[in-house]
Amino acid sequence: MKLVKYENNDNGMIQNLPYEKFISLGAQSLTDSELLAIVIRTGTKEMSAKELGEEVLRVADKYGNGLLGLYHIPLSELMQIKGIGKVKAVKLKVIAELCVRMSQSKAKEQLAFTKPYSVADYYMERFRHEKVEHILLLLLDSGLHLLEEELISTGTVNASLLSPREVYICAFRAQATHIMLLHNHPGGNPVPSNNDIEITNRISEIGKTIDIPLLDHIIIGDNSYFSFKESKLIH
Repeated sequence: MKLVKYENNDNGMIQNLPYEKFISLGAQSLTDSELLAIVIRTGTKEMSAKELGEEVLRVADKYGNGLLGLYHIPLSELMQIKGIGKVKAVKLKVIAELCVRMSQSKAKEQLAFTKPYSVADYYMERFRHEKVEHILLLLLDSGLHLLEEELISTGTVNASLLSPREVYICAFRAQATHIMLLHNHPGGNPVPSNNDIEITNRISEIGKTIDIPLLDHIIIGDNSYFSFKESKLIH
């Protein structure tokens, strides 16, 4: 039988130590705040490391649910939390980055640029909690392998500027034979706007003329996506 170490907190309540709980029962037994407590290691006079972890999650919550908020919360805002200095803030941001990369690595196993759902899955955690629109250009070779990613526009909360000229300058520079567009909708609804449809049609028509076809334009929402190809708005 495995034993879990407990200690008294400042209020005289009995609580288990996250590190000891991890050793005895495994990572799956820990809450998000307990996992963060192990990374944070020490609390303050007012808060234990676990309580500090809970405070970090509370502050980060406006940037995304749970641990996902850590990926998007600015480093400077993390450092404003009492008990979280620069070193701890950097550690937390590194953990968040590792989480996203691990998620992408898993999704990459199924990534195929002929399958919109797999592309959306691969980029979902990277873009679904962004507060402004980002337009990503994916440059592909003749075998539909990714050559480069190019972030070609970062817009306001509800609009982003996209130049067909810039798109194809990037395509020529990378010697791409196919391209794909991907952008996020900060509101969470991936349904395309009239402007999204208009600019997609323009880029698609230019691509047909110069023999660098636009394979798809995928819009990332909150755990949802819209594919122009699947919706037959691109042929």
